[in-house]
Amino acid sequence: MATTRRLTGFKPTGHLHLGNLLGALRPLIAAQNDTVSIAMIADLHAMTMDHDPAEIRALAMEQATVLLAAGVDPARTPIILQSHVSEHTELHYLLECVTGFGEASRMIQFKEKSAGGGPVRLSLLTYPVLMAADILLYDIDQVPVGEDQNQHLELTRTIATRFNARYGETFRLPGGVRPDAAARVMDLADPATKMGKSTAAGAGRIGLLDPPDVIRRTVARAVTDEFARVRRHPEQPGVTNLLNILAACTGREPADPVSYGALKREVTDAVEALLAPIRARHAELVKDPAHVREILAAGAAQVRPTATATVRRTRAAIGLLN
Repeated sequence: MATTRRLTGFKPTGHLHLGNLLGALRPLIAAQNDTVSIAMIADLHAMTMDHDPAEIRALAMEQATVLLAAGVDPARTPIILQSHVSEHTELHYLLECVTGFGEASRMIQFKEKSAGGGPVRLSLLTYPVLMAADILLYDIDQVPVGEDQNQHLELTRTIATRFNARYGETFRLPGGVRPDAAARVMDLADPATKMGKSTAAGAGRIGLLDPPDVIRRTVARAVTDEFARVRRHPEQPGVTNLLNILAACTGREPADPVSYGALKREVTDAVEALLAPIRARHAELVKDPAHVREILAAGAAQVRPTATATVRRTRAAIGLLN
């Protein structure tokens, strides 16, 4: 019987893309038989910056539908909306009571996003503590993290360790799971940066619901290099990225294509073969949004007993009457 508990989160700030599929979704799906997994759509995290309320709702529904289309099985992996389980926000406040201002303000994403001037929402400062609550709420053992999330996971461990030391053993300490290096997908227009959901231009991003002609154009415009040889090499990040995508999509190490044109054709075909079934299943699911909402409600009901038990345990430890 599976005993390892894993939480994978997706923030509805943009459309899921190829990097999300290879780096987060496929590992989540592959682990469904071996772990007790939860797939969380972190809609509360999407409100740390200026946002359109209707867009957050639409993206949250789209992400839930895409997760199902990609193969997340809600019978084995609850799909939840963070905002549907109120214990997330209650535990968030309780954890703020053992977190220092300096710890939160040192988080890289807060420093970067607040550096531009203008109004800064308090939630941008405190959302790493909410992220800690997301993890600790469900007695999680493993959290898939990229390099940009390492600091947040370490803050989670620091908060849990401090709480346990002050108020008694309450939280399980989570560990990080690093994605396979081959699943790290870089932006096709700027291979020095990761492919992202909310990149302003989106010219180097392949969305999971992009039609074939959009995929073909995006790959055709991908940055290559001035070198004639097609190979993986630090000085050829664009070509290296395309070769990595090809290997990840096909599950095998490709032979070196003879030209950049041949490489791009192979990548286009491999990406389309991977995404076509997801698009088709999504087209079926989107016709019945009530079914998707039922799955989200069932997911929240499934995880709520664990969340409730954690909050009650935390309230009692920190000094509140239950």
